[in-house]
Amino acid sequence: MTAQDSATRPARIAVPIPATAPRGPAPAGTHRTGTLMAALGVIAFSLTFPSTAWGLEGIGPWSFVTLRGVLSALVAGGCLLALRIAVPDRRHWAGLAVVGAGVVVGFPLLTTLALQTSTTAHAAVVVGLLPLTTAVFAALRTGARPSRTFWVAALAGAAAVIGFTVQQSGGALTTADLYLFGALLICAAGYTEGGRLAREMPGWQVIGWALILCLPLNIAGAALALPHESFHLTGHSTAGLLYAALGSQFLGLVVWYRGMAAIGVPKASQLQLAQPLLTLVWSVFLLGEHLTIAAPLTAAAVLVCIAVTQRARG
Repeated sequence: MTAQDSATRPARIAVPIPATAPRGPAPAGTHRTGTLMAALGVIAFSLTFPSTAWGLEGIGPWSFVTLRGVLSALVAGGCLLALRIAVPDRRHWAGLAVVGAGVVVGFPLLTTLALQTSTTAHAAVVVGLLPLTTAVFAALRTGARPSRTFWVAALAGAAAVIGFTVQQSGGALTTADLYLFGALLICAAGYTEGGRLAREMPGWQVIGWALILCLPLNIAGAALALPHESFHLTGHSTAGLLYAALGSQFLGLVVWYRGMAAIGVPKASQLQLAQPLLTLVWSVFLLGEHLTIAAPLTAAAVLVCIAVTQRARG
């Protein structure tokens, strides 16, 4: 090519391509399905703390968390192999690592350590703050800009849940709070990144590959923890471990990420405002805890806030 050709040839202009194509408003049916999937995820997650409390009756905290990760990874890996799912692109692995650090390792470990000294009611403070924190992470990570009405309703719902759960625990902070707040931050990051990835691959594959990514770490952790911690498979500890591994760690996250992909991370996260109340209801039946009259009042306030956030325009 001559110098003259170079001078007259039009220059190429680099146009940045967004990670995900712009999307119009989701069809009504898709929104309803996404809301249902996210709600099923919330129900599954609401049993996590009670099942963990059951598991800790016979299994040490480090053993419980690592075995939970190993079992769920084996199930996820079996599904991926049976369906011959291709390995994700290289560009997805950084996001999968964030999901793994947040929802596969970080949140289960920190909340399990907290539940050694904290009641499920007190630990529910974390879940009360999680929707708001997830919405903030989503705004920073994905560029989402929910409306002012959305934020007001989200703050009001979070305040109602926090006030209720703190009142249930007697209003006293415990040494487990550092674990709980750490779990809150790392889980919000994992939820946000998982919701973003679920727009590019099915939600069950997001959590499946994140579990596989963390499998070597969980196997090593289990090998180190089991010889030094108690391990007694009673009815409660076995049921708690199996539910935490399969119901919460795998199936719950499958429907949760599918819901987030359909209706968006901020709106899906607000459905979790109901999770602390569901956890307290399960705690009555499974752990023998007692609720005050504040429960139905808080439930009504939370449902109003959820309705507002679902209707608010982003």
